[in-house]
Amino acid sequence: MEKYKVGIIGATGMVGQRFITLMDQHPWFETVVLAASSRSAGKPYKEAIGAKWCMDTPIPAWAENIIVMDAEQDAEAIAAQVDFVFCAVNMDKAKIKELEYRYAKLECPVISNNSAHRGTPDVPMVIPEINNDHIRIIEAQRKRLGTSRGFIAVKSNCSIQSYAPALSIIKERFGLKKVLVCTYQAISGAGKTFETWPEMVDNLIPYIGGEEEKSEQEPMKVWGHIENGVIVNATEPQITAQCLRVPVSNGHMAAVFASFEKPVDFDEIKKMWKEFKGRPQELELPHAPKQFINYFEEPDMPQTKLHRDLEGGMAISVGRLRPDTQYDMKFVCLSHNTLRGAAGGGVLLAELLCAEGYITRR
Repeated sequence: MEKYKVGIIGATGMVGQRFITLMDQHPWFETVVLAASSRSAGKPYKEAIGAKWCMDTPIPAWAENIIVMDAEQDAEAIAAQVDFVFCAVNMDKAKIKELEYRYAKLECPVISNNSAHRGTPDVPMVIPEINNDHIRIIEAQRKRLGTSRGFIAVKSNCSIQSYAPALSIIKERFGLKKVLVCTYQAISGAGKTFETWPEMVDNLIPYIGGEEEKSEQEPMKVWGHIENGVIVNATEPQITAQCLRVPVSNGHMAAVFASFEKPVDFDEIKKMWKEFKGRPQELELPHAPKQFINYFEEPDMPQTKLHRDLEGGMAISVGRLRPDTQYDMKFVCLSHNTLRGAAGGGVLLAELLCAEGYITRR
């Protein structure tokens, strides 16, 4: 099979680094462009990244000597070389919007890890197993942008990847009404390691800027529907969230409390989680976990260190499902924030878009 040619915009950041590791020996994708800010442009990637490389594995040999391009100044040249780009840049939101629109209008599909376009009504924000049908909105977006190939698709915030899938699978069956969620988020979500953020050792910070709003609002778009060329957000359930930064390298945990219109059956819920397969599993996409939701019966499971890397970090782990005195039920869940929650989720979305014909080779 002829591989799709890929560019990574924001290649020197933590998520960009993760994209590079996931592109190593990918069966469908070949990375031909690495781009970053003007500070890194013109240098071999190994020199540009220097001591900032923070993945557990070394820089892949193929990436070391790729000359980094300027994500802004070289946009036309980059778009001409690739079939699509992954975008994970650290810029002002307005500038990110402008940059992603620019690539899309250059007829280059953009798979974004950034939050700038998550609220744009005709930009799909996709958890591939849950709302894969939202990619149909791309046709309306292309019409608005005046493009034939170019578009923007985004993945959702990393914190909702742990709990939104588990709720999505059961929400229609029991009529989800109300959700309270507390997330306990790893420092890599802030692009940090313990070496670069020593203040987090033996510490917990009960605030992550903007995170609670995202946790409350983004599931509503995921659970929304397409109507008249836009995605109309769901109006229920009501969600309230509290988000804490904890001294963990990778992995976001969530404690979830939920109420429903109908009486819940815990055995049925566990069965629904175990048996669920989404479109990525049907298509057998390269990064699709075979078992999407993994339920643990042990009272002290799942644990971040033990289960964040399950199925290459792309599976969701759930446990402690039980009654609650204020809500109908409660449970805990876990996802790997830079894999399922960030770069891995972006790669799976790109695979879905290729398989469904929205990304084609030039």
